[in-house]
Amino acid sequence: MSSEKAAAIVLRAVDFSETSLVITLFTREFGKIGALAKGGRRLKGPFESALDLLALCRIVFLHKTSDTLDLLTEAKLLRRFRPPGKNLLNLYAGYYVAELLDDLTEANDPHPRLFDLADETLAALAAGEPAARRTIRFELGMLQLLGLLPSLDDCAECGNRVPAVGRIAFGLIDGGVLCPACRAGKTGVVSVHAGVLRTMSQLADAEGNAWQRLEIDPRSLGELRGVLNRYLIHLLGKKPKMHEYLGAMSS
Repeated sequence: MSSEKAAAIVLRAVDFSETSLVITLFTREFGKIGALAKGGRRLKGPFESALDLLALCRIVFLHKTSDTLDLLTEAKLLRRFRPPGKNLLNLYAGYYVAELLDDLTEANDPHPRLFDLADETLAALAAGEPAARRTIRFELGMLQLLGLLPSLDDCAECGNRVPAVGRIAFGLIDGGVLCPACRAGKTGVVSVHAGVLRTMSQLADAEGNAWQRLEIDPRSLGELRGVLNRYLIHLLGKKPKMHEYLGAMSS
């Protein structure tokens, strides 16, 4: 058992006893970890209220090699997640970021670029930036960084380039676009406009800020939101809890 330091985002906190918490943290250095925070429920405890949901902290913890929980010994708050005013949409978008990080990452599997993307997204949401584009940017960037991004240009079945014109078959089970020959007989296929697929590809690019200059009309945004929802449901094998709050993001 060794003492480690890390930057961390609080994903989940569950009461363990009258004074302690079990915390799920997404760290830049170690990936997702589960830790016991003794005294974490005390207002004037050792963590100084640093363990709020989606808070960014610097932590010190005892890293165990077995499957048991790590032991959190220190947490210094760097930034709370508090969108301005009564901006519930940005608040729910932040909760959705936490849900995806928890559901799509494995324990002790570090992804520093994903941590940076999550940190950037939460900071933007807390600053009051519109939730729709930031959330989709996070979803697609996360899928790319984890190697789960659907094929948006080449047929997911045969690998041939699919012409980016009109409406294109998108196989939820196959993991991306399908050419006409491979589309035949497939189930779980939706039709997506070529322009929406191009937008998805641009938003998924983990490098640079060119995505911020994209013009997305409400109709395309709604279609993008719809296909992404269905793809994530298939990928996770369940509907994310926060999906019911994402409808307003497509308007």
